[in-house]
Amino acid sequence: MAELNGSFTLPGEAGYEELTLKLARKWGADVIRDSDGTTLSDEILKAGYGIYSTICIIRDHNEWAKAHPQELQQTFLMAGPRPADGETLEIPIMEEFFSEQFRVNDTAAAMKYWQVYDRTAGKEVPRGQWEYDAQKETVRIRGIRPFHMYSVSFLAYRIWEEISMYNHTTNNWDREHLMQVDPRYPQTMEYLLGWMERWCQTHPDTTVVRFTSMFYNFVWIWGSDPRRRNLFTDWGSYDFTVSDLALDEFEREYGYRMTAEDFINKGNLHVTHMPADQHKKDWMSFIQRFVAEAGKKLVDIVHRYGKKAYVFYDDSWVGLEPYGELFGKIGFDGLIKCVFSGYEVRLCAGVPVETHELRLHPYLFPVGLGGAPTFMEGGNPALDAKQYWKNVRRGLLRVPIQRIGLGGYLHLTEAFPDFQDYIEQISDEFRRIQEYHRSGKPYTIRPKVAVLHCWGSLRPWTLSGHFHETFMHDLIHVNEALSGLPAKVGFISFEDVKAGALAGYDIVINAGRAGTSWSGGDAWKDEDVVSRLYQWVYEGGTFLGIGQPSAVEGFDSYYRMAPVLGVDEDTGAKVCHGRWEFETEEIPGLLPEGCSVPERENRFLTDGKARVLLAHDGNPDLTLHAFGKGLGIYMGGFSYTPENTRMLLNLLLYAGGEPLDGLYLTDNPFTECAYYPQAGRLVIINNSDRPQTATVRTEQGDRTVTLEPFACVE
Repeated sequence: MAELNGSFTLPGEAGYEELTLKLARKWGADVIRDSDGTTLSDEILKAGYGIYSTICIIRDHNEWAKAHPQELQQTFLMAGPRPADGETLEIPIMEEFFSEQFRVNDTAAAMKYWQVYDRTAGKEVPRGQWEYDAQKETVRIRGIRPFHMYSVSFLAYRIWEEISMYNHTTNNWDREHLMQVDPRYPQTMEYLLGWMERWCQTHPDTTVVRFTSMFYNFVWIWGSDPRRRNLFTDWGSYDFTVSDLALDEFEREYGYRMTAEDFINKGNLHVTHMPADQHKKDWMSFIQRFVAEAGKKLVDIVHRYGKKAYVFYDDSWVGLEPYGELFGKIGFDGLIKCVFSGYEVRLCAGVPVETHELRLHPYLFPVGLGGAPTFMEGGNPALDAKQYWKNVRRGLLRVPIQRIGLGGYLHLTEAFPDFQDYIEQISDEFRRIQEYHRSGKPYTIRPKVAVLHCWGSLRPWTLSGHFHETFMHDLIHVNEALSGLPAKVGFISFEDVKAGALAGYDIVINAGRAGTSWSGGDAWKDEDVVSRLYQWVYEGGTFLGIGQPSAVEGFDSYYRMAPVLGVDEDTGAKVCHGRWEFETEEIPGLLPEGCSVPERENRFLTDGKARVLLAHDGNPDLTLHAFGKGLGIYMGGFSYTPENTRMLLNLLLYAGGEPLDGLYLTDNPFTECAYYPQAGRLVIINNSDRPQTATVRTEQGDRTVTLEPFACVE
């Protein structure tokens, strides 16, 4: 049984009472919760545990939804583009989309927002040149130019709530499809408030109402062809917040009309990794105000019945923006974040609520998110749990989290006793980590680090999904590495730079592809931003650029920070220009054995003064460049590995004038440590699946330990 008790939420199941209560004791649970598709019996409810009840406020209302089909949630979809082989073209608008997820909204209120585009010319086709055939679900376009490409953007009802859809198909459920209603419609909002009141009255045993977020899900568009079922997904997109009513209300408030193209964006949609234009920023603010106001009404009801309200920071979270100005006004008591990685721990920990809780993985489903077996033949959930926990634990050692737990179907663990045993180990380890944090904050190195991107502090420690979904972005790898390092990390926007935020930091990291919200895109056209950064580095700061940092067209250099970095990228304009020759050099101890930097082409030195530490085929991959009293560091890219994480830490230490073998750092990149000065406790972890030996310099002398795979020792 668990060494300590509490701070653990266990998913229970009616019909498995003995198993539920047995594992509650084994894992030291103090709370039992239900999951989507499960219920808790009286035996469980009366067993003396706290009870979380999971509700998704916008689904499980099919009777209401069927009676009010025009108050379902909606989105814009785009059919095409398709080539015209004559002066007329007929486009079947639903052919590409999953018919069980969407239904065309062809009401008069919606049709005024439909748009047909000549994508070849980049122009909208006038309304008088096309008509919709509701029987055939086709748009016929007339008087057009042959061999131009045409598309149709239209509003569609979402008739199967996406998380229910995923759970349904993953678990092969034979149940009615759940629809999602839109609380922006006053009649539906009134119904939901009444439902919440009745729900609280009939659930006296519930201590915490766990909202599966609020109203609008992250965008997940499925296609009709199973070979490409996932057409589009983005964790931070606002595309599922749209409706004809919302568009009308927006126009009345802002004085201009949003169009389908504002959302469709040439078929790209507005993903989180693209800088937002003013229309999107206005729409986000519009939705956030509604979510905060409507959400507060529901939370107030929960509080009146003496229950706490927690929100799940996944699924229908869009519009909440937990780091935004309005989140605190909703009144949530806690926030729950599903985690695979360390940066997601940091994402959860900073939200202004009383209780932060992590939902660990693997989820208790037969298969994982990628479709690989988990709790079924061929799965190894204990190994999965170890791989996830080693990443999560890095973040946990840096910031306090109050609770952990699991979700899904507990009976699936019966065939995997090794998983049950490992969760017992995790729960004990977590509670020990809690004790470390109660004694005070962990030791950090002196330099303060800022990550600079378009979203800044509104969306720290995040990108467009989980690590495994957005692995292609340099910044997500940087975030994951930073999440467990002994450094103070903040997130700033370009507006923050102009407001003087640089004064609080020693190192600024800008990482990402050109044109993205992570590298900055057109924000680098602002000369005030550039000159402020120049001055800050010149006076002693360090700018660490990764990938295509500060890249934007239209100036004498592609990287606006090229004078600081001493490196630029040739986009084709300088193929006839000569290049500086260089030789690589070594700085002892800076680059650990096994580290690497992705090789990127067409990089060159700007003035020949940069010190090149890594290169390939005449392209500098890792450089140091003096700029006044400061330093520019360029890396062609960054991939999260233990060796590269240590390389990043070494670069931060070097830039900050700190020794590479200073106090409370391990000498083995596969291990890390955290020191809690007020308690005098040193914790060392093994992040690998092999035994490791590590030595740590402390004020009392060196300490050497040998750790088993994935081990944590004090």
